[in-house]
Amino acid sequence: MKNKALTVAAVVCAAAMMLSGCGSSSSSSDSNIITAYNSEPQKNLIPSNINETGGGKPADLLFARLVSFDAKGNASNEVAESIKSNDDATQYTIKLKDGWKFTDGTPVTAESFTKAWSYAANAKNAMICSSFFNTIAGYDDLQKTSGLKGTEQLSGLKVVDDKTFTVTLSQPDSVFPLKVGYTAFAPLPDSFFKSAQAAKDFGQNPKDGCTGPYVFDHWDHNKEIGMLKNASYTGNRKVQNDGVTFKVYTSDVAAYSDIQAGNLDVMESIPAAQTKTFEKDSKVQAYNKAGSTIQTFTIPASLEHFQTNTEEGQLRRQAISMAIDRSAITDKVLSGTGTPTLDFTSPMTPGYSKSLKGNEVLKYNKAKANELWKKADAISKFTGKLTFSYNADGGHEPIYKAVVNSINNTLGSEVAATNPMPTFNEFRDAVTNRKMTGAFRTGWQPDYPSAENYLFQIFDSKAADGNGSNDGDYKNPEFDAMLDKAYATTDADAANKLYQQSEELLLKELPAFPLYNENARGVASKNVKSGFAMNWQNLPTYEKMTKK
Repeated sequence: MKNKALTVAAVVCAAAMMLSGCGSSSSSSDSNIITAYNSEPQKNLIPSNINETGGGKPADLLFARLVSFDAKGNASNEVAESIKSNDDATQYTIKLKDGWKFTDGTPVTAESFTKAWSYAANAKNAMICSSFFNTIAGYDDLQKTSGLKGTEQLSGLKVVDDKTFTVTLSQPDSVFPLKVGYTAFAPLPDSFFKSAQAAKDFGQNPKDGCTGPYVFDHWDHNKEIGMLKNASYTGNRKVQNDGVTFKVYTSDVAAYSDIQAGNLDVMESIPAAQTKTFEKDSKVQAYNKAGSTIQTFTIPASLEHFQTNTEEGQLRRQAISMAIDRSAITDKVLSGTGTPTLDFTSPMTPGYSKSLKGNEVLKYNKAKANELWKKADAISKFTGKLTFSYNADGGHEPIYKAVVNSINNTLGSEVAATNPMPTFNEFRDAVTNRKMTGAFRTGWQPDYPSAENYLFQIFDSKAADGNGSNDGDYKNPEFDAMLDKAYATTDADAANKLYQQSEELLLKELPAFPLYNENARGVASKNVKSGFAMNWQNLPTYEKMTKK
C-alpha cells in the first residue's frame, strides 16, 4: 500500500495527554465498537485513490473485492464466483456471485467493476493507484496527457452480461488473480459516475457504495472515521463486533497511553520508548511476531550527485547504504522488533531470498563505504548535506537520527542531516508533489501476497511520475523487462526466480534503501476480550475483535 506509511497525522500532542483534541478521550468499553489507531487519510476514500494506511485501513473494511485474503494471506473468491485464465494469462473471464448489492440497494454488476477500473486507469481522473491497471489492454491510451474526458473506458474490459466480464491484457499477467484483491479494484455504484462532484462527494462520504463487512457512518476530519457492521454482508470475513471507529492520533505515545487507560482498543505501532517493555506491560495485551512490512528510505533517482543511472550516483548510494549499521538500529532503537532486511520484500513473501547477489550493500562496512564515497568524490566532489525527511508525528525520529548518526560517524564528516516535517499529510504531499530535495522515509505494506507487489508498484517505470508508488521516479528498462518476463510465466517458482534477478538489479542502483522488516507488533486494551491478532499485512484483525 503504497507508501502505506504506518503513521499518524496533525498536531503533536504531549506524551502524557489523553486524547483531548487528538481523537476521543471517552472510554468505549461499554459497547462492542472497536476503537483503532489511525492517521488522517491523505486524500479521500475513493478506493483507487488511496496508497497509505490512513485511508487504506478503513477502505479495506468498507469495500469488498473479487477476492479476499484471510489472516495468513490466503486468497479466496469473494464477489467473484470464478476467475478463469486462458493458457498464457493474457485474458481472464470473471463471473460474479448472485446477491451482492451496494448499500444504496443497487446490484453489483460486471459494469460496476469495468467502469470503476476504467475510472482508476484514466489519467484525467488522477487516481494515485492508476498503475495497478497497467497490464489491461487500453491502459496506455488512457494515460494520454491531453484530450481525455475522464469517462473513456479500458478497451480490454468487455461486459458479457450483468454477472460476467472479460479482461484482455496487453501482456501476460499471472499475478492478476491476486492483484484484484487489492482495494483499488473494488466496484463502484452508478451514483459515483454521475458527475465529477458526485465522485468528489463519494470520496468524503461513501455511504452508498459500501460492499464490505462494514458500512460507512461518519468522517469527522482529523478526529475519527466511524463505520458500523454491514448486516447485508455475506462475504468471507465474519464480523464479531458492532463496528470500528478509527481514531486520528498525532502521537503514538498518546495513543499507547490511551490503550493503557482503556480509551483506545488497538494499535499496530509501538512507541520507541516502549519497544523494550510493551510485551511485559500488564496494562495492555501485546503481539510481536515476524511481519511483512518493509521500512526503507528513497533518494530521488535524478537527484544531483545521486543519479541512479550514473557511476557517481551508484557509488554514493552504495556508500550511504553500507554506512548504515542496520543491526545496531534494530537492536538499540527497535529493541529487536525489526530485522535488518536483505532484499526488497519480506521473509513472509513468497520467493523471499536472503542470499541475493549483491546484497552486501545492505550490510554495514565502514571501510568499503569510505572507499566508495572517495571514488564518487573523485568523479564529482559532493560538498552539501544529504537531508533525511520524515513525518515527526509518526514516531520515526529515533530511527532517522540513528541513520544519520551512523552515516556521519562512518564517512567521517557531516554528510547527512535530519529534516523532520510536522505532519504525515504535509510529508506525503511533499513526496507526491515531488518537492523532496533529499532522502525521504518510505515503506511498504503489501496489498496482496506476491513479490511483484513490492517490486512493480515501487520501482517499475509505469508506476513513476505520479501514476503509482514509484515516488523516486526510478526508471530502468532492464528492470521493467525482467518484471514483464515474470508476468509471462504461470509457474510460481520460475516467476520468483525472475523477481529475485530483478532485485539484484535494484541492489546495484538502490533506488530505495531497505532498512529493516518490521515485526507485526501491536497492543490492545484490556477491554478487548477476544480476536486480537495481527494479519499478513501487519494490521490488527479488526473484524474478529470483540469486547463482549
